[in-house]
Amino acid sequence: MLAGPTFPALMPYRHTIGARAYVFDDLKTLLARATPPRAGDELAGVAAATYEERVAAQYALADVPLRTFLHEALVPYEQDEVTRLIIDTHDAAAFAPIGHFTVGELRDWLVSDAADAAALAALAPGLTPEMVAAVSKLLRNQELIAVARRVEVVTRFRNTLGLRGHLATRLQPNHPTDDPRGIAASLVDGLLYGSGDAVIGINPATDNTRQVGDLLRMLDGVRQQYEIPTQTCVLCHVTTTLYLISQGAPVDLTFQSIAGTEAANKSFGISLSLLREAHAATLALGRGTLGDHVMYFETGQGSALSANAHHGLDQQTCEARAYAVARRFRPLLVNSVVGFIGPEYLYDGKQIIRTALEDHFCAKLLGLPMGMDVCYTNHAEADQDDMDTLLTLLGVAGCNFIMGVPGADDIMLGYQSTSFHDALYLRRVLGLRPAPEFAAWLVRQGIFDERGHQLPATAARLLGQLPAALG
Repeated sequence: MLAGPTFPALMPYRHTIGARAYVFDDLKTLLARATPPRAGDELAGVAAATYEERVAAQYALADVPLRTFLHEALVPYEQDEVTRLIIDTHDAAAFAPIGHFTVGELRDWLVSDAADAAALAALAPGLTPEMVAAVSKLLRNQELIAVARRVEVVTRFRNTLGLRGHLATRLQPNHPTDDPRGIAASLVDGLLYGSGDAVIGINPATDNTRQVGDLLRMLDGVRQQYEIPTQTCVLCHVTTTLYLISQGAPVDLTFQSIAGTEAANKSFGISLSLLREAHAATLALGRGTLGDHVMYFETGQGSALSANAHHGLDQQTCEARAYAVARRFRPLLVNSVVGFIGPEYLYDGKQIIRTALEDHFCAKLLGLPMGMDVCYTNHAEADQDDMDTLLTLLGVAGCNFIMGVPGADDIMLGYQSTSFHDALYLRRVLGLRPAPEFAAWLVRQGIFDERGHQLPATAARLLGQLPAALG
């Protein structure tokens, strides 16, 4: 077996403000102290104690050479397969143009006119998650938006997602008992608002293979009945999907929640080898008509900490490492379920907004087709006005897709998200359109006109066709 790379002894980082010298023992500590405030880092005991300490850490972080992240592993190479993935697949040629930069110099370049769409796309394979997490800690919200907006990540399966000037939605017709009638009602409601171009995706009430298989067949029947140019997914565990593929179920996309450390992924019951198996099995089905992006991943800050698998890292850096896992499998869709874990990790609307902008920025910089579940739990210090603000900011930032949930209230998962009407608002106020193939279908069905305006008297016709589609 080949030996892994050797990493030099850790060294402290420091910055002085006035008469006080702040010393940070290692890169892991420095990154954590430089992170904008969030409840999870305080819970983990890694956050800066004061605002001044946070600023000192940000100054010290700005002076760190980017090459340091290739030589100082935050999670030991020998102990963590995500670290090995990051190091072993790093593209040195793509990194070379900025190889002499510090984190601060990368920040200055990113906000300059030199960092256009082509330059950012070429750079993506040369960036590690830790690099982009670090630079995000030095950026204001407006800069996270401005830089991410330049990045266009396009993916394809039965339609084309991520094109500039477009915003897709995941139609999320969840039901507490997986009742086909309840799901169908939500599904039609979403289609009438132009939702569902990213994916029609159900979170099942259980991971029972028979029940999941029934949902897959129902969704595929609706898609074929209406000839909808989209893709369907039941968001079950990857092992359930693998079994159903072997049984001939109509699987379009394989879904899995992922995290940024091997130990956190183990808590989800997955490994990189299992994801490779699932990716290969789903590709082999050949169900895409326009492209072969067949994976759908969800992430969220706090998942590694909640599993006690964060290795002392701040939750935002852990989150960015999850994007290395996603990037390896060329997904059609990735999204952070940003406020879902709860106020123990993101306390209020301000923390949720900052976190979502960071996640979107980091994923886009790494070349991922990033969407966002703009959401919060009912015990967080947040409300729908906070989500309206975040939704609008993400639309400006060029987010690939958002969720569409009836009434913005997911009665199965018990959290607040975005509604079909919210997506319609964002498209109208920012002049965005659905995926091109899906937009054309909406016009053919008489749901929208050529300008993207809703047309009346379509619901009765669609509802009348449902019995045949549901079999």
